[in-house]
Amino acid sequence: MISLGCAKNLVDAEIMLGSVLQHGMGITARAGEADVLVVNTCAFIDSAKEESIDAILDAHQQRVLHKKPGQKLIVSGCMSQRFSKELREQLPEVDAFIGLDQITQLGAIAQRLVAGGADPGGADVLVGTTGISAPGYNFVTPRPTYIPNYDTPRFRLTPAHSAYVKIAEGCNHPCSFCVIPQMRGRHRSRQPDSVLAEVRSLVADGVKEVNLISQDTTYYGMDLWNEKAGPRQPVDSRRGTTLASLLREIEEVPGDFWVRLLYTHPAHWSGELIDAIAQCKKVARYIDMPLQHIDEAMLGRMRRETGRQHIEDLIVALRAGIPGVALRTTFIVGFPGETDAEFETLLGFIARVRFDRLGVFKYSPEEGSRAAKMPDQVPTRTKNARYRRAMILQQKIAREMAQARIGTEMKLLVDQPHVARSEADAPDVDAMVVLSQAAPVGEFIHRRIAASRGYDLLA
Repeated sequence: MISLGCAKNLVDAEIMLGSVLQHGMGITARAGEADVLVVNTCAFIDSAKEESIDAILDAHQQRVLHKKPGQKLIVSGCMSQRFSKELREQLPEVDAFIGLDQITQLGAIAQRLVAGGADPGGADVLVGTTGISAPGYNFVTPRPTYIPNYDTPRFRLTPAHSAYVKIAEGCNHPCSFCVIPQMRGRHRSRQPDSVLAEVRSLVADGVKEVNLISQDTTYYGMDLWNEKAGPRQPVDSRRGTTLASLLREIEEVPGDFWVRLLYTHPAHWSGELIDAIAQCKKVARYIDMPLQHIDEAMLGRMRRETGRQHIEDLIVALRAGIPGVALRTTFIVGFPGETDAEFETLLGFIARVRFDRLGVFKYSPEEGSRAAKMPDQVPTRTKNARYRRAMILQQKIAREMAQARIGTEMKLLVDQPHVARSEADAPDVDAMVVLSQAAPVGEFIHRRIAASRGYDLLA
């Protein structure tokens, strides 16, 4: 399997491989040995779609190279969910497309394909099929509703000491640049007991870092209903599930581990959640909160459901309420209609707030989004120039913040004998700490920071 895109897609990949094992099939790292190749695609931005198409074509070339004409090629993930009809015509090399509702059924689908595709409609999920010859089977159902449970079989693809836990799926936000709600459906939270059971199982299995993920983790629980409140009454912090109450329950799970919050939205933060993070010792002092922009007019065009003053006040509240918190964010440059003055407003905000971690995306027009139809699309050359300016500014800030940590002692989680991460560093996306002396992988250690090198620290 080749899995592309974000951590949420990675969890889907783990569930698909769990289904394969559940159906008695094995997993191999050698494409030439496999009866089935799977490409788990991303369709978030144009470059992700291009990477996904390249991976599909490369996988097809692999089976040609290995002279395995009977080897099957399955495409899954967001691009398959959204464009399966078009892709069936454009990519006759693919034997089957599966959607987000079918990730637990990859094993059954793969078995049927390997067996020759006999009676594919026999299972209720194997719908809308055609012959096994081009174009391939289409197992994609519209408007996905699936969400994993604690006992869903998974084959983890992360290091043994770190894991992602998907606490919700889908999104209700109307951001004008995004089509994720069209691909992944409306927000749906897992029951807290299901999340807690999974966390307990992972910690018992030796996991030291639990990364909570969804499209918007701060929306967690808002779609659940409290039976005592009567029909169709949303839960609130006094009578039902919230992210804050979930964190407090995770805090009670025995063991020495970090809980990290990823993908929060500024619209749904509360004083209760800030207090929970500050009071729970196992919750990492790390907030991942994509802001996308700060100019008031830009936030309106992006349909972000927040204004500049709300964001400014929230950052002050986070830093005051959670001492030592590391703030990570992302911004979009070159959004339709972004003027030089609006971009300068963003640069000034970055310089003043000094985020611990920051990423920048160059706006990508997504088919089906409101923003793709907007006038005043920004030229690529301008996007590139603004991207460089924003990243050069952040590099300077990051170097200064790294240098300020020299001489301090930090608790670190060891990823490799000479590589670790601090509480302020999420896996795959943030900086690392290079160790001068080897340390046991998957364990917490305390080391003194001796120097810095760009974004990274030396200990």
